[in-house]
Amino acid sequence: MKKYIVILIGMIGTLHAQERPKLVVGIVVDQMRMEYLYRFHNDFTETGFKRLMRQGYTFHNAHFNYMPTYTAPGHASVYTGTTPSVHGIVSNEWFSRSTGKERYCTDDASVTPLGEGAGKEGLMSPKNLKATTITDELRMATQFQGKVIGLSIKDRGAILPAGHFANWAFWYNKSGQFISSSFYGAQLPNWVTAFNAQKGYMKYLNEGWKLYKAPEVYNESDPDDSPYEGKLYGVEKPVFPYDLKAMYEKNDAGVLRATPFGNDYLAEFAKKAIENENLGKDAITDILAVRFSSTDNVGPLMGARSMELQDTYLRLDQTISDFLDFLDKTVGKNQYLVFLTADHACAENAVFLRNKQYAVTNLDYKAIGAGLKAFSQATFGENFVLNYSNFNVYLDEVKIREKGLDYAVVETQFMNYLRLQPHVKAVFNQQDIQGACEGDYYKMMIARGYDPRENGQIVVLDEPGFIEYGPTGTSHGTPYAYDTHVPLLFFGWKIPQGQSYEKRYITQIAPTLSQKLQITFPNGSSCEVLPELFR
Repeated sequence: MKKYIVILIGMIGTLHAQERPKLVVGIVVDQMRMEYLYRFHNDFTETGFKRLMRQGYTFHNAHFNYMPTYTAPGHASVYTGTTPSVHGIVSNEWFSRSTGKERYCTDDASVTPLGEGAGKEGLMSPKNLKATTITDELRMATQFQGKVIGLSIKDRGAILPAGHFANWAFWYNKSGQFISSSFYGAQLPNWVTAFNAQKGYMKYLNEGWKLYKAPEVYNESDPDDSPYEGKLYGVEKPVFPYDLKAMYEKNDAGVLRATPFGNDYLAEFAKKAIENENLGKDAITDILAVRFSSTDNVGPLMGARSMELQDTYLRLDQTISDFLDFLDKTVGKNQYLVFLTADHACAENAVFLRNKQYAVTNLDYKAIGAGLKAFSQATFGENFVLNYSNFNVYLDEVKIREKGLDYAVVETQFMNYLRLQPHVKAVFNQQDIQGACEGDYYKMMIARGYDPRENGQIVVLDEPGFIEYGPTGTSHGTPYAYDTHVPLLFFGWKIPQGQSYEKRYITQIAPTLSQKLQITFPNGSSCEVLPELFR
């Protein structure tokens, strides 16, 4: 009898050992609209985005469920399964009400930069993230044997997904190096130093940026020289081809970030990470968090309808195809799980919309702040505005009360002034936001992104179509569908084939992975899963 019990226990142990994939790869594409998968579909290969959609599961109606829809909150929300009101990353950088100072999402003056020329770009860690990530929970669930590595061209895209317990996070600096900080180790791994020494970025800069495919392929985009495009590193006209070598010689290796080749170089680095860190080589699950950032450099500069943006996505499609082939060979088909999403989407260029007779325009956030200060001076004889940024108004409560004024009355006057501005849809104070209920859609979106220790006393909701950005390119940050609607694709290990048009939220990604991996939910998560992936 004991013999059979031992055998049964052994079988159960074996079963559980097989209940996790060898490797989870999280791919976040910066500023990617779901619509790009439709618009560029006919021009994609069969083995990149189309393979993910055909062989995996596609959520066509996935959204962010908070405001502001920015990069750092996006990455933090995807991996924590909660929103900025809980995880504390309320923007990329913000004026902190608790400290009265500017704060960057991943800054950490207590660490030491690692890597050639790292400098201030290496003074980074996840210390400002207040919740655990799915990557943290995997580390704990495997007694810290499962490896977690975060990679990105931008620091925040590597650090926040990798979480508090990561083995490493690496990001690209203006010297062309992948760097890190002493938060992760005493020195860079030898393989990273060797990769950096090859200066592989130079082959892309030397080649320059020309169209990837024939010009007629780009009929889903505006003409090459569009008035809504910005100028890459001050070129005379925003047209192909681009002389990247000349830009590099006048600037630095950071030029690569604003081209599709930042994605290619990151993919090269990701393959080296898998090989040298032995990711997916045993029965203990590892996670690799890859963030393709070049799309969020090309997009804001050139806009959502530029040939440059389409070219970037056609090249990224091929990069993803190559990366999937690499995973098939090194980890094994059906041995890894991939999810692909974005950290936010983006708006149409507001000047373009205005020229098409839609009564919107771009807004200068600095001018909005100056207007608030001028109103304060004219109304109270004093400037009570500490800061205006990220749709937040920060008022100097101490100074208001020192002047013997009723703070509530002063705040109401500021709110009334803002309501009169033609671009403003609604204005909320802290009491409004913290009293929000599910029936008020936009107020709840703001509430989920609001931390009273960090945010301002007043939050402004602009009308749809307006963007607080320049006249060329595009931006994001609002709770409207053009900023919230992103791709969400799952592929690989125990992922069914199919698609859903039900509305789903990116905060469901981490809890879904928790259930797939049979580990603890991230501690701030609402624990809502994507039910389609369990049928």
